[in-house]
Amino acid sequence: MTHPTAADAREQPAMDDTFGILDLGTLRRAYDSGVTPAQVIAVVEQRIKAAGDRAIFISRASHEQLAAAISDLLARAPRANSLPLWGVPFAIKDNIDAAGFATTAACPEFAYRPDASATVVARLVAAGAILVGKTNLDQFATGLNGTRSPYGAPRCVFDERYISGGSSSGSAVGVAAGLVSFALGTDTAGSGRVPAALNNIVGIKPSPGRVSNTGVVPACRTLDVVTIFAPGVSDGIEIRAVMEGRDPTDPYSREPGEVALPDRLRLGIPAGDELAFFGNEAFRGLFVRAVERARMLGAEIVEIDYRPYREAAALLYNGPWVAERLVATRDILTARPDAVNGVVRDILHNATRLTAVDVFQGEYRLKALLAEADREWARVDALLLPTTPSTYTVADMMDNPIELNSHLGYYTNFANFMRCAAIAVPAGRTAAGLSFGIQIVGPCDSDAAIAPFAAAMHQAAQCGAGTDGAYHPASVPMPLAGERLRIAVVGAHLRGMPLNGELTGRGGLFVRTTTTAPGYRLYELAGTVPAKPGLVRDDNHDGDGVEVEIWSLSPVQFAGFVASIPQPLGIGRISLADGSEVSGFICEPAGLIGATDITVFGGWRQFRQQAEGTGPS
Repeated sequence: MTHPTAADAREQPAMDDTFGILDLGTLRRAYDSGVTPAQVIAVVEQRIKAAGDRAIFISRASHEQLAAAISDLLARAPRANSLPLWGVPFAIKDNIDAAGFATTAACPEFAYRPDASATVVARLVAAGAILVGKTNLDQFATGLNGTRSPYGAPRCVFDERYISGGSSSGSAVGVAAGLVSFALGTDTAGSGRVPAALNNIVGIKPSPGRVSNTGVVPACRTLDVVTIFAPGVSDGIEIRAVMEGRDPTDPYSREPGEVALPDRLRLGIPAGDELAFFGNEAFRGLFVRAVERARMLGAEIVEIDYRPYREAAALLYNGPWVAERLVATRDILTARPDAVNGVVRDILHNATRLTAVDVFQGEYRLKALLAEADREWARVDALLLPTTPSTYTVADMMDNPIELNSHLGYYTNFANFMRCAAIAVPAGRTAAGLSFGIQIVGPCDSDAAIAPFAAAMHQAAQCGAGTDGAYHPASVPMPLAGERLRIAVVGAHLRGMPLNGELTGRGGLFVRTTTTAPGYRLYELAGTVPAKPGLVRDDNHDGDGVEVEIWSLSPVQFAGFVASIPQPLGIGRISLADGSEVSGFICEPAGLIGATDITVFGGWRQFRQQAEGTGPS
């Protein structure tokens, strides 16, 4: 089969829109069959045009920008699906920077044009994704309902009388309507989960710090998390893996860890009156059914005292953390208060009255609540919660914007205070056709561990994704019980690299990034496809170590993975900078014929970024 070249990006014949929802599997099969990125982007442009002005986008890539992005992709990766997100169209919330686009945070007077893309955007583009536009949001990401924007209010994809949820409103609606394969949002109080629930899609909220916030307009910088909206959990966690990892330009970012959970989860649900739906009995009934599905999937249901979670959640808007929102907005609030949405302006003005004493008192109260919540966490492995207890019409929200907005965050606001991982998935539709969702909330760095059960819950609900009721979400492999074996990878199996799927497809879990001990050299091997490096021990070399990633696999999957490794590569023992040893990739001496020493770059990722010009811009 021949594949398109950069020249092909300039002009492509039209083709029928037969893709359905644009999940990763659908796109990869299409590209393997000879469909080109230009044809897919043409379908995306046509879908956006057909959707009309629904307040989803604030700005869109021009035809020239899209053609340039396709040409760049094909120039550096001409083979279809040779990058993890090759040709995948995506959108980002307009509080996230992208070179070539203004960032407005839904406030035209605040707008600026960044010199560089946010780290997460740069990583996605480096992995082959194509940015098609920036989406609407509650202004300055202050709200959970989607109505607080001068660019209009995106609506629920099932009933335009109802809110879309926010603040990542446009991103969720864009994915649910099938306009893009995935979209980025942000989540401080629940903005990456509430609109997912109200539009029948998945919202992935990583544990705080796993994903860089450099290039993101802060809401509460100590709590903010960049999130992913996707049709299914498997797509969402694959995209998260491309984005995550420590960013030296973000002091709040860190190397992700790995927290394992038992095969049979103990899931906590609120007991008694703490299980609130604010009069929405349809949502209550759907949650009861979701709990029964969880039991059928093998979970043990444990009723917990939700009060400390609820009271911690209330601190986000009723405590001193609202003052943190002034970091990004104080100048415009002072100079142009008329430019700020009235509800947002009132919230920010209230924050100006807070004092340092209030901050410390709030911190003391939060610590006390966290200690109480710890006692409940000790009884469960994760929480099974409604994503949002109710939904409202746009008219009702405009009439009562503070109280109804607070209802939407009843089950979401606490998560970042407690450094939790969370995945929101669809869980059914009401008789009126409105979407309901649940979330699996786990301890910090349980991101991979909660994914299989979240995916299973989505499958069991049989409600498709977005407006596509026929969509069937993929499973996420369950880690096998017992000991997991660790392996160091150094090249094409790194996150975001072409062969990473050989690890994730076997249920591999990312553990951390580290370096070898001194005494190793890294070579670019000659004639390998995809390009691969070789790591060799050289006792005469005393330079810095070489960067590696540590992954874990079950013993069975470890054996299968090792058996698939081609010569001249093999598995041996590698010494790490901390003095420990781990199994990892090494290269036979014969493989170095014609190879180039690239040790000076410090690692394969850095070398490839330098060679291809795909590093963060």
